[in-house]
Amino acid sequence: MSVQSESSGRGVGETDAWPDHEHFMRRAITLARRGSAAGDGGPFGAVIVRDGRIIGEGWNRVIATRDPTAHGEMVAIRDACRQIGNSSLDGCALYTSGQPCPMCLGAIYWARIERVFYGFSIHDAARIGFDDHFIHEQLARPAEQRAIPEIALLREEALEILETYAANPDRMHY
Repeated sequence: MSVQSESSGRGVGETDAWPDHEHFMRRAITLARRGSAAGDGGPFGAVIVRDGRIIGEGWNRVIATRDPTAHGEMVAIRDACRQIGNSSLDGCALYTSGQPCPMCLGAIYWARIERVFYGFSIHDAARIGFDDHFIHEQLARPAEQRAIPEIALLREEALEILETYAANPDRMHY
């Protein structure tokens, strides 16, 4: 899925590079159109840029793949990580047709993406049925007050695995 783009030599986070920003956003919008027209999912496309090059891209594939995590941003993150052979996207910017949902925002933080540019807002998306406000409300509540119960079970056994992992000097650090 990856496509490379010409670099202007400016960093992806520099605000004086507006022509490049618009180029990358237009690519995200093109991907959103493609996925939407194909019936793959909603109007969400995304690209990930490092050093002026697109290293990952994707569009919403929820319907096509029957995968509720296949949002455009998630597909682009997976693609970029595969392309560079690393789970860290430090130094990257994400361009997405729509403001990221809570799941995608969590993945963006875990991937260490440095900046996000988006087209339409979560409020714009909510007006046509992509309303994730209830998720924001649930996350703001303590775990025991959420609609989906979170119940601790076999803590000691699970904790043993955690402690064994932590004691391993050769473990991978996130």
